[in-house]
Amino acid sequence: MNETQGVFARSALLLRSRVNRFAIQGLVVALAAVGVASAVVGYMHTDQLSLDSIMYAQQINSALWMLDAMPFLFALWGQYAGSIMSIEAGAMVLDQTRDLRMQAESLEIQLAHDTTHDRLTELPNRVLFHDRVGQAIEAAHRDLGQLALLAVNIDNFKSVNEALGHFSGDLLLKQVAGRLKSVVRSPDTVARLGGDEFALLVPHLNTGEDAKLVADKVVEVLKQPYLLGGVEIEMLASIGIAIYPDHISDAVGLLQKLDVALYSAKQISGYSTMVYSPEQDQMNPERLSLLGELRRAIEREELDVYYQPKVNIKEGRTVAVEALVRWNHPQRGMLPPIEFILLSERTGLIKPLTLHVLNESVRQCAEWHQAGLEIHVAVNVSAKMLLDPELPSLVVEILKKHQLASNHLIIEITESSIMEDQERALANVTKLAELGTRISIDDFGTGYSSLAYLRRLPVDEIKIDQSFVMPMLENDSDAVIVKATIGLVHNLGMSVIAEGVESGEILQKLGEMDCDQAQGYHISRPVPGAELTKLLTDSAWSVA
Repeated sequence: MNETQGVFARSALLLRSRVNRFAIQGLVVALAAVGVASAVVGYMHTDQLSLDSIMYAQQINSALWMLDAMPFLFALWGQYAGSIMSIEAGAMVLDQTRDLRMQAESLEIQLAHDTTHDRLTELPNRVLFHDRVGQAIEAAHRDLGQLALLAVNIDNFKSVNEALGHFSGDLLLKQVAGRLKSVVRSPDTVARLGGDEFALLVPHLNTGEDAKLVADKVVEVLKQPYLLGGVEIEMLASIGIAIYPDHISDAVGLLQKLDVALYSAKQISGYSTMVYSPEQDQMNPERLSLLGELRRAIEREELDVYYQPKVNIKEGRTVAVEALVRWNHPQRGMLPPIEFILLSERTGLIKPLTLHVLNESVRQCAEWHQAGLEIHVAVNVSAKMLLDPELPSLVVEILKKHQLASNHLIIEITESSIMEDQERALANVTKLAELGTRISIDDFGTGYSSLAYLRRLPVDEIKIDQSFVMPMLENDSDAVIVKATIGLVHNLGMSVIAEGVESGEILQKLGEMDCDQAQGYHISRPVPGAELTKLLTDSAWSVA
């Protein structure tokens, strides 16, 4: 290797190290070569090009900092017959520069797209959605217009991943995205915010009611079955709605109201749509006041526990009761449970509230047993409480305190609470069953759970949701569902309870279907413990 070749080799190595650190696909190198060549031409002819002459040119004009790329010049100079400024070499550099520039522009466009879009569904992501919301609010403010935001959450999506695999889960999300896009107009935006949550921006509304019409369309397309790898499933979804300027006038605030509305919708079984209202928001003054009052009511044991009987249909007698919490507020009167139970779940009060109901229910049941009334008591446990690792030990403590045998306590849980975190839920349910307590699945048929998973749970009874029971005399489909569920549950070795029994005709029909137990207003409304004692001893539904 002669001295000139050595210079070229060292130059190439230096070039590579610099390119690896600073260049993207050679763009910097090509631009530097063209820049250096242009600058050098201003100081010397091509036949004067040498290492010394280029260094001299840099010394007399410090602006020629681009001469740091001179190794590239000499590499090309040696490769292309000694003249970087020859027509052929110049054309090659320019061609390479043009190609690299096009590649860089394409890469920049792709990077910008990936930054603002979800890769799986190709929908705008949270970043772009929030940006468009801000722009839309500015336009609506300027035009005195209205717009709506809709948040859509696919319920129990995690169960699809666990039962069918992540490929099927991804396929489901793509299908949801396609269906959502099919119901919107060109000015609207459909986005995937992450996970199983989507959002819609609907500008140019005539009235706030238009947002509900959009939500109805969303429900209509999402409730259709999904085909995932040869398996057909149905999914449920929750929808929250927030409207500008009805609810708030800034983007950040409107997005917060949207979250509140979606949270409220998710507390209701089935396809549920909730428009934001101040009553849903725990941060408004009225809600904060109610929160403080609820905390004090729990501490002072001012919440009442009512009981609703469950009767054995064949024997016509009460065999169990369900404990239901009631709050007779000193100023507001009797409050609906959904109003303060949801509040307790969102603020961490659900645990003391549940323990209060559990303690009072076990105490009352023990009192009935002492009076010779052999009966079971059922207590509802929320999803958050079901996942509490202390729940089994707390149940043991309360049972011992009131000296009630564990087999007289029924823990009622919903399908959705089980599916929220299956493994943790299974662990706690198993511990409770090992204690001897009975396990009941409430609202069966309104959530998403596989029968295979249901068999893993130590469940004693299934409660058919009232949405199937109440209309079954007029709706043959509901009657078929109820009858099929009874047969299925019996085959699994469990007993069946029908909720929502509001007439003698429904009770008779359930008896014909071989249903085990019934619960509803036809038998009794929820009543205080003292009043229920009379029902247990002196009524058509007495224990004896």
